[in-house]
Amino acid sequence: MSFELLNQGGVVLWVIVVSGIVAFGVFVERSLHLHRARIRFEDFLKGIFNILRKNNITEALAICAETPGPVAHIVETAIRHRQAAKEDLRQEIERASLAEISRMERRLVVVATVAQIAPLLGLLGTVLGMVESLLVLQQAVQIVPTTEVIAGLMKAMLTTAAGLTVAIPCYAAFNLLVVKIDRIVLDMEYAGAEIMAFLVNG
Repeated sequence: MSFELLNQGGVVLWVIVVSGIVAFGVFVERSLHLHRARIRFEDFLKGIFNILRKNNITEALAICAETPGPVAHIVETAIRHRQAAKEDLRQEIERASLAEISRMERRLVVVATVAQIAPLLGLLGTVLGMVESLLVLQQAVQIVPTTEVIAGLMKAMLTTAAGLTVAIPCYAAFNLLVVKIDRIVLDMEYAGAEIMAFLVNG
């Protein structure tokens, strides 16, 4: 979209474009974060279990601390509370899981909000553009200044198009991030159950 078109679209179009850029930045940052957060948890658990069977708690904790992602943090939390009662251990794992989910969902609301408000901003721009055109027609005495009417209509079309152009990929991006988070949450639940069973049953 050229600078000239942005100027024709007015303030609303600028707001839509900036919102889209911000949402894209958040999407990229969250995608990279979630990509780093997901590990091959089955292999990770096998390694941790082998170390714990040798009663090498310090090494197991060190590996958890060095491994990125929420699964490693859940396992580390379980190991640190390994001597707690079963119910207390479960609560610690659940508390750690909720904290990790909150961390993964951080700033996700930005993408969702842009996806929701971009079409509304586009609609607002459309209404403002149409009002501007109608005012020109209303004030015309004999000859309608075509360029001013076209300018209002252009603003209406540009803001509508921009709103939809930003909203559609934002909505898709939000759902993609949610799916990635859901997969990691499943990994966390499985890992939490496995490490708890291992620690409780030996």
